[in-house]
Amino acid sequence: MDFLVMIADGFIGMFQAGADVFMGFITGIIPLLITLITAVNAFIKLVGEERIFGFMRKISKYTIFRYTLIPFFAVFFLTNPMAYTFGRFLPEKQKPAFYDAAVSFVHPITGLFPHANAAELFIFLGIAQGFAQVGSQSKLAIMYLIVGLIVCLIRGIVTEKITDFLMKRKEVNQQEAA
Repeated sequence: MDFLVMIADGFIGMFQAGADVFMGFITGIIPLLITLITAVNAFIKLVGEERIFGFMRKISKYTIFRYTLIPFFAVFFLTNPMAYTFGRFLPEKQKPAFYDAAVSFVHPITGLFPHANAAELFIFLGIAQGFAQVGSQSKLAIMYLIVGLIVCLIRGIVTEKITDFLMKRKEVNQQEAA
């Protein structure tokens, strides 16, 4: 009989723990996300979409900005998955590399700017909770962001080179076929 009581207590305990986590989200992270999203949308409206987009077009000319700042701004302002639309500022041959860089950045930005990828926040918080026992959660978020930007730059450059190589090879194959 004690065995059945223990199973029943464990079963309901699992749901009680889930409810406690859920209540923590409702009183903590959800209001934070709503206010962050509202602030970012207000900033975009105040500055103006055309100014932001014009700035993006200007900085996209430089490789280092194309694969660090543009993914950062795209994910920060438009959040995941709308961030990928910032690829429209780039020539076709650079779009795959931008996408690769941007998709790599939707996770690292979450620690400092949870509105950018709210669905990923719960994973980050799980990791951060363990990290907080031995160090600073803010330090983890900053390291995560910096490493993420470095990875975005590397992936963007490598993917751009691969895309360029494949596009040139396709042109050669088309010329040989003609």
